[in-house]
Amino acid sequence: MRSLIDILDLSVREIDELIATATDIIENPDAYSRKCEGRKLATLFFEPSTRTRLSFEAAMYELGGHVLTVVGAGGSSVAKGESIADTARTVNCYADIIALRHPQEGAALVAAQHVPIPVINAGDGGHCHPTQTLADLLTIYREKGGFANLTVGVCGDLKYGRTVHSLIGALSRYEGVRFVMISPRELKVPGYVTAGLKEHQIPYTETDSLEGSIPDLDILYMTRIQRERFDDPALYDALKDTYVLTPEKLNLAKPDMCVMHPLPRVNEISTAIDSDPRACYFKQVKNGKYMRMALILKLLREPFDPREPRTLYHHLRCNNPRCVTRTEQELAPAFILTGPKDAPVYRCLYCEHRAR
Repeated sequence: MRSLIDILDLSVREIDELIATATDIIENPDAYSRKCEGRKLATLFFEPSTRTRLSFEAAMYELGGHVLTVVGAGGSSVAKGESIADTARTVNCYADIIALRHPQEGAALVAAQHVPIPVINAGDGGHCHPTQTLADLLTIYREKGGFANLTVGVCGDLKYGRTVHSLIGALSRYEGVRFVMISPRELKVPGYVTAGLKEHQIPYTETDSLEGSIPDLDILYMTRIQRERFDDPALYDALKDTYVLTPEKLNLAKPDMCVMHPLPRVNEISTAIDSDPRACYFKQVKNGKYMRMALILKLLREPFDPREPRTLYHHLRCNNPRCVTRTEQELAPAFILTGPKDAPVYRCLYCEHRAR
């Protein structure tokens, strides 16, 4: 069964089709109000969420379907030590499709490996968040008319920022896109992300200066410094207010630059910017519902997974403490071989961290 674990599971053509469907839903909502009649979506959210969970639930209700919800590990058998695989198998008995958010990186892939219904990754730790990227892409499309030749700045927590990782992966497939990665040294984008950019010769720069970068940007994607991803509270306190977008800084930007943010924000965007026409973050929230509606429709009607099987290597161990292989019962480590032939790299199938 077709699932969505990573944004790269979708081809460019499929993303364009989802955008077309979402646009039609916006223009003709009544035509979609019974498309999922009699179908059930299970939302399993083991990390806090407002927008993503409610967006999935609103999407299914507006398609005429039903929703079964689990919020927090404490309200489920996960609190008793149940594995992700067993939780997914259980939910498969009740629902037609699953949206899963989990703190362990690779959790959605594990769930998808054990059930015959679609699984949607609604965020797995600091790894991926493909449906947020779909919301981002619809927003950029509606604001800019397309994706080619954009200079995209991503700012803040680029190490643990799963929305950033997914957005870079999606936009890197469009012609002429260039990235400016703005972060403190401690929160630079992971190596598996930049390795992909290097492999495909996609231009990017890394800097710690927001003010020095903002004049060149078509998109500024702000992210919060995420307290929940830090093992060291002192380091979080030292970095949490590194970047704050103020009206004075926004004056340096192009008049049609889009300011985006996956939300929630803390201090990284001044509320004084909310009334600026360049502020697009609440548009992202609404666009997320429409793209999730389009995605649910797509996955429920596609009975196959088009991804080609990959050769897996099992002789290594993942060193990422947040990888699902560290906690899931009897889950064997698995690695794929990536990179150019003259410099191959083994990366974890579940969290994409490089083997060391």
